[in-house]
Amino acid sequence: MKNIVCLISGRGSNLRALLEAQQARRWDAAPPAAAAQVRAVISNRPGAGGLQIARAAGVATEVIEHGGFPTRAAFDAALAALIDRFDPALVLLAGFLRVLTPEFVARYEGRLINVHPSLLPAFTGLDTHARALAAGVRVHGATVHFVSRDLDAGPIIAQAALGVEPDETAEALAARVLALEHVLLPRCVEWIIQGRVRLAAGRVVAEGLHAADLLVTP
Repeated sequence: MKNIVCLISGRGSNLRALLEAQQARRWDAAPPAAAAQVRAVISNRPGAGGLQIARAAGVATEVIEHGGFPTRAAFDAALAALIDRFDPALVLLAGFLRVLTPEFVARYEGRLINVHPSLLPAFTGLDTHARALAAGVRVHGATVHFVSRDLDAGPIIAQAALGVEPDETAEALAARVLALEHVLLPRCVEWIIQGRVRLAAGRVVAEGLHAADLLVTP
């Protein structure tokens, strides 16, 4: 059984989508080489709504507040020690609002993925939807990628795209992109646990997948 650890900071909507996919697609009942489960959810914020989602699903939860550590490196070292208790095959950043140190990223190379609300490499960082609207883009979306040392710059696994509506607000656009994330993230996780997608020599290797598989549209 492959253990998945999810790191969150907020409401946990992507976590909910992942847990629903796990149940619907019976990841735990797959052949041994591909069987997987969300084993733990860890948050740096004790009030994160996603913790309640995890507990309701019977998933172990942990809180480790970054404010209690003198440096980013000290927090990341403690976080890694906590993650390793669950022997993860995959670590997901599902709305985890922390920039991770290079040492942390290297520790989980090939096992650490992130979902980001833009079509990378455009609009790295925060406030992606407002920035996309300000730039006048006509297509926007989300990306799931392996995490690298550079912020939001790791090898891309797959993306989800939609057309921007005339006079659309950032809030409306965010809601539509989030709905695509809920499809994209579980799909990418399933490919990885099945061994169909992996990181090799800094590049994504996708076996048995076509270009159309790697782009989600409404």
